Amino acid sequence: MDLQSSYEQTLHYLYERLPMFSRIGKAALKPNLDNTIKLCDACGNPQEKFKSIHIAGTNGKGSVSHMLSAVLQESGYKTGLYTSPHLVDFRERIRINGKPVSKEWVIDFVEKYKTQIEEVQPSFFEITVAMAFTAFAEEQVDIAVIETGLGGRLDSTNIITPVLSIITNISYDHTDLLGDTLGAIAAEKAGIIKQQVPVVVGQQHPETETVFFEHAIHKQTTVYYADAMWDLVRTGGNHTHQYYKAVNRAKREMEDISADLQGSYQYHNIKTVLAAIDILTAGGQWNIPFASTQRALSKVKKLTGLHGRWDILHHHPLMIADVGHNIAGITEVVSQWEKVNAESKHIVIGFVKDKDIDAVLNLLPKNDTYYFCNANIERALPASELKKKADAVGLNGNTYKSVADAVMSARNAVNQNDAVLITGSFFIVGEALEYLNVNNGMLFPTSLEDHH
Repeated sequence: MDLQSSYEQTLHYLYERLPMFSRIGKAALKPNLDNTIKLCDACGNPQEKFKSIHIAGTNGKGSVSHMLSAVLQESGYKTGLYTSPHLVDFRERIRINGKPVSKEWVIDFVEKYKTQIEEVQPSFFEITVAMAFTAFAEEQVDIAVIETGLGGRLDSTNIITPVLSIITNISYDHTDLLGDTLGAIAAEKAGIIKQQVPVVVGQQHPETETVFFEHAIHKQTTVYYADAMWDLVRTGGNHTHQYYKAVNRAKREMEDISADLQGSYQYHNIKTVLAAIDILTAGGQWNIPFASTQRALSKVKKLTGLHGRWDILHHHPLMIADVGHNIAGITEVVSQWEKVNAESKHIVIGFVKDKDIDAVLNLLPKNDTYYFCNANIERALPASELKKKADAVGLNGNTYKSVADAVMSARNAVNQNDAVLITGSFFIVGEALEYLNVNNGMLFPTSLEDHH
């Protein structure tokens, strides 16, 4: 069997055999870390063989993970990066110095641990965590940036003891699992705070501050707020970069920053990254010159292959993809979209069922043309149901039988002075990118194929 066929067969085994949150929702989640501990034990406890940074939060954790990974790479550290979900190819989840693990590696891992997988019956996410940790240990990375999947306290990634924990922000998402107040959600995310490991919080909020403070005292550590450490002022931007003046509040020094991640919401994420680097370097174990940070932030996409964050796919007509998928995320996307000048505006959109869809639809602009669709997963809200809800709040558009159909119809409907936004979930953006074949289907730099 050729490599591609056995790779696809391996993925089919993982997707179909194991309960997967993106497919079935909360039935896939386990109420404890037992499975991850058993799996990692079978793999020789790889999580103990590398240093790590652990990142949780409602929004922004993907961008922060990629930016931080880029900065560490640019500073000369061999850096692992674990994020989820993937947009096009499963291997986007596990990268080393920005490059995904090879297809052979994925096939070999599943083959090698099939007995344990059958015994433990892990969820899809639990096995990918064990996989990532094993890859990082084998590759002897200097440090790995690990993004939580959902929550923090019971997230499968939470078996690591990092050198730094980061909580980007807290807003409403997955309330059926994490709680329906900001305090309750914060308590779940604060579960990643470890004994004497410093924690950086990206955005302050009166309802969550005491939660983090109490957790930190309990764990004999300190909470650092990015807002208190850095001021950031956007000074301009073009279609490839945003420009900022960054002021280090303690040193009273001003620096220039150019960021290749578009989207006004990156303002908070950049501050979080700058604060995290300050805390890392303060300990003396990490050497991260500010010039490396500046270089890295200007080319995150190139260094780590990040996509789907206010991602400009085409210029005339303007076509943008953004994975915003909850109230806070869509609020940011809409505020950015309102600044776009275009003769007419078109939005390709779809959601998964477990979001507060009515609240999100109320945020969307009434004058745009909508293309309602659903991703090819069980958890997707059917396009017909989405259209009913959208009709009720006065949004106009048609339903399409697939994301590809919706994108194609939008492309055919626009002229070069119009704009198209693709948003609503990771899965919508992923299928759209696959259909549009961005970077000839390669969403990341050349992989580690020859590496193993």
